[in-house]
Amino acid sequence: MSSSHHNLSTIDSAKLKNLDNAKIAVITAAWNQEITYAMRDACLATLNEFNCPDENIIKIEVPGAFELPSAAKMLLANQKLDAVICIGCVIRGETKHDEYISNAVASGIMTLSIASGKPVIFGVLTPNDMQQALDRAGGKYGNKGVEAAQTAIQMIHLANEVKNIDKKKIGF
Repeated sequence: MSSSHHNLSTIDSAKLKNLDNAKIAVITAAWNQEITYAMRDACLATLNEFNCPDENIIKIEVPGAFELPSAAKMLLANQKLDAVICIGCVIRGETKHDEYISNAVASGIMTLSIASGKPVIFGVLTPNDMQQALDRAGGKYGNKGVEAAQTAIQMIHLANEVKNIDKKKIGF
């Protein structure tokens, strides 16, 4: 269903458990900060709601969305993290610049997540205009920052569940 018909922040929070000493990094792009800071703040509030203390959250800022994957890589190489949340906003312009940036960021985040074995969450908006961005950063379609935090929480729990699967039950 398209986001114009669905509130992005409507996720059944009852299915998400509280975080147990999880360490999470939140990386925010400064470009389009009216949008990204609103998303970051909602993300941090959501992590706190699930009992992730501020001292377990590393918060850094990068110049733009393009720098999100490399910052995530630096953090994963130097910190023991359970998840990294990348927050950014690339608004369509008059040229194809947004497509190149969006594709590179999405690819970089996915590649890093697979290579590291840690959840690296794509909390990057790719709207056509500023109004669409505002609608998804606390406006009529919710806040993508909440969704990014909830995704990280779900993936942290999945990682913990996978570690505890009885290997005899899966045929090995």
